Amino acid sequence: MTLSVWMLLLLFVLSGCGNSKKGQGGGFKPVTVGRDDLQITVLATGNVQPKNQLSIKPPISGRIEKILIQEGAYVKKGQILVELSSNERATLLDAARAQGPAVLAKWEDLYQSTPLLSPLAGQIVNLPTVPGQVVSTADTIMIMSDHLIVSTQVDETYLAQIHLDQDATLTLDAYPGQNIEAKVKRIAYQSTLVNNVTTYPVEVWPVKVPAYMRSGMTANVIFNVAEKENVLVIPSEAIQQRGDQSIVLLAGAKPTDKPTPQPIQTGITDGKETEVVSGLKEGDKILIKTFSASQVAAPSSGTNPFMPAGSTRTGGGGTGGGNRGGGGR
Repeated sequence: MTLSVWMLLLLFVLSGCGNSKKGQGGGFKPVTVGRDDLQITVLATGNVQPKNQLSIKPPISGRIEKILIQEGAYVKKGQILVELSSNERATLLDAARAQGPAVLAKWEDLYQSTPLLSPLAGQIVNLPTVPGQVVSTADTIMIMSDHLIVSTQVDETYLAQIHLDQDATLTLDAYPGQNIEAKVKRIAYQSTLVNNVTTYPVEVWPVKVPAYMRSGMTANVIFNVAEKENVLVIPSEAIQQRGDQSIVLLAGAKPTDKPTPQPIQTGITDGKETEVVSGLKEGDKILIKTFSASQVAAPSSGTNPFMPAGSTRTGGGGTGGGNRGGGGR
């Protein structure tokens, strides 16, 4: 910071102190300590995809006689999906069909079709074939997935706030008004580089996969880091740091009284609001220093001009991507 900016800050603080001796007006904004809900979250974007995707191919070359399921259907392990005729059976049945229904029924009973069984429980997500189609053992008859999940990338700076079985909320771009409960099921050990940012792949599983959820959809993930209800909160901008101590300006009983520095202990914060653990009570009035651009140029770093050089604000559980709980949850 240049010398001229420091001089402006110094003059401004001195002028503020001079005003405070005359009373609590002129540069201070009063705020009443109240109660609210706080929710600390981390936000990420990902894509819906199968946990395991399996291409199902026939065990023999031949003709598809019957398809017993539909695309989108959920099937059990061992369930019959397709009935196949080998090339030899298909040729024999065609010859029998030319001789009449009775002959065809006889050979169908003597020469049974080959069933294609589901190798696992899951959903049929693609069914590109039709009855009567001739296939080889290299052809994919259908594609199934065992469970739809959301794969996302979490910035390494937030990774410490993510843990297995953590609650999360999913919203799909296609259905923005529908919230889906989910759990964190996997956090990768190997990082990836996305736009020169180190991230870690995280898999989030819906507790119950809704029928409208489709593979490939874009999903927004809200990781629930911390949540407290009905706690004392104050605006984060009201807090100043003096060493390791958090300080607020407590308003006097009269407007002409000088503000009193009040040490407090803080809890979680969503960036805008901060929990007060001790040092204040509901209904207390605190003061927030106000200033305009005409009084002093704000530092580009966004730091508090009333903090001592080199100090940072502490006392708060959440970082980045925080949302206030309030009554909108």
